[in-house]
Amino acid sequence: MKRSSIKDIAKLAGVSVATVSYVLNRKEGQRISEETRKKIFEIAETINYTPNKIAKSLKTNKTKLLGLIVADISNDFYSHMARNLEDKALKLGYTLIIGSSDENAEKFEKLTELFSQQQVDGMIVAPVAGSEKTLENLIHIKYPVVTIDRYLKGVSVPGITIDNQEIAESTAHLLLNKDFDKMIYIGYETELPHLLDRQHGFEKAVSSSKKTVEIQYLLIGLENIAQEVHLQLEKMLGKTPENTALYFSSNKLAVAGLSYLVKNNIKVPEQVSVIAFDETDAYDLFPTEITYIQQPIEEMAEEAIKLLDGQITNYTATGKRITLSAKLVAKASLKINLT
Repeated sequence: MKRSSIKDIAKLAGVSVATVSYVLNRKEGQRISEETRKKIFEIAETINYTPNKIAKSLKTNKTKLLGLIVADISNDFYSHMARNLEDKALKLGYTLIIGSSDENAEKFEKLTELFSQQQVDGMIVAPVAGSEKTLENLIHIKYPVVTIDRYLKGVSVPGITIDNQEIAESTAHLLLNKDFDKMIYIGYETELPHLLDRQHGFEKAVSSSKKTVEIQYLLIGLENIAQEVHLQLEKMLGKTPENTALYFSSNKLAVAGLSYLVKNNIKVPEQVSVIAFDETDAYDLFPTEITYIQQPIEEMAEEAIKLLDGQITNYTATGKRITLSAKLVAKASLKINLT
């Protein structure tokens, strides 16, 4: 016979798994009505729910487990971030459980439910588009959660991010001062605020500049990235470009673009200069060292763990966001100013 789970209780009670977890573990201070609590206990008794023995034996009601949900664990940025978070968490006695949402809101929600079932003390998440309701449910029951790298407008969750607009704007100004004939911004069609901040920073620099330069935007979806980048660059860049700059708003886009340049024997930086947001080991395979924007991953990880640990110890309803600065690491892919 299949053992009853808190997921079964949640379904019957019409509430989230996280809500059931908080009620059954008798955590105090949650905004859950007495009627809902009573209903959950009655359903648990009816279906003969037996809690995990290990979890039940925890007198402190703490597992010392943390959940981490990244957007794409195969991305070097998130794998490096996960490793740093793991190291920082270990120093405070926590073990990190990692999941990848693959930019899918449904999978993101299921991972939060899974971590809740595992009774993790809190979560660090890189929210995906459409995950507002999932985060709001966690906020409603005062579940300790901290966002990292990203944020969602209208959702008051503490988190760590960088000033994407500032670094994008200063980088665009750098390109504008090098007197290119054409600049192409390669980004995503997205509603994610941190990516839009990068685009807005670029646009702000362009609008305030008095330089005469052709500006183009290549915006694509999250599917078939390499294929789309190749197709659009062939139209916008061609195979014999001159005095052009490419600004990639992510390392994944950059890798796709660099493969197009290699395929068509386009020389960097003689014909095309390249700047990319975030680094990746894949850049090492390109014959020219790539100029990139470096996020302070170790500092972001340290601040995120400290913030989450504070929420676990003493939960407070706050949307505090810590904003750090990124920096440009100049390499050979950026032409020397000839003026």
